[in-house]
Amino acid sequence: MPRVNPSGLRRPVDRCDGLGFGVPAYAHPLVAPGEWAELARPEAPMHWVVLNVARGPGARIDPLYTEACARLRDAAVPVLGYLDTRHGARPFGQLVADAHRFLDWYRVDGFYLDRAPTTSSELADCRRVITTVRALLSVEGGSTGHVVLGHGCHPYEGYAEAADQLVTFAGPWTQYRWSEAPEWTAAYPPERFCHLVHGVPAPHLENAMRIARWQGAATVYFTDRTDHAAWDGLPGYWDEASRMLRRQPPPSM
Repeated sequence: MPRVNPSGLRRPVDRCDGLGFGVPAYAHPLVAPGEWAELARPEAPMHWVVLNVARGPGARIDPLYTEACARLRDAAVPVLGYLDTRHGARPFGQLVADAHRFLDWYRVDGFYLDRAPTTSSELADCRRVITTVRALLSVEGGSTGHVVLGHGCHPYEGYAEAADQLVTFAGPWTQYRWSEAPEWTAAYPPERFCHLVHGVPAPHLENAMRIARWQGAATVYFTDRTDHAAWDGLPGYWDEASRMLRRQPPPSM
């Protein structure tokens, strides 16, 4: 997955050294300045952070987000602009316009396509969006960046060839603890998959990480926050989760 080097240029990472966090950071820096600072700490095992100003880039540039993104960039943490595809129903032109604003205002390193479609019939349209935003990223930064599809469940297998990562689980711990990965996922490396799980009690954190390893997901985010507020701040056990994640062996292939 792409990282940003100190000069600000994107570079690919061709293999996964272990589990890392992909954080949907939906709290505004004004109300959560300490939490944004935590994401830029050098010892944080970060894969990427999602920038979601207002279900997209918002109507105008926000200086507080600009500063937060700059700190993450200095810490070599990729920032992904949030694009809501509305399960494939959002017009192509609106998605491209939002992508342009993210690049112009926040110099993002890639995109997180939330509520991504999941069926084979929608794959071609999704590929069109991905190809276009990759072209925009290439013009701006000389790299095609990192594109994550936020399905929230396992989609048609063809999507695994279209994007850098698929979010194949996004939901509560009560479902995650009994979840399974389909056989086709075994044909892809762990860095292709991401799991976002809310409502994880602190005593079950180790078990949640074990499930991610077994299912072959290299990027994870576990929080004790629940429901609509799940991504509105870091979990209460952030420091513990960071230490625990750094001790984990690589995910299963």
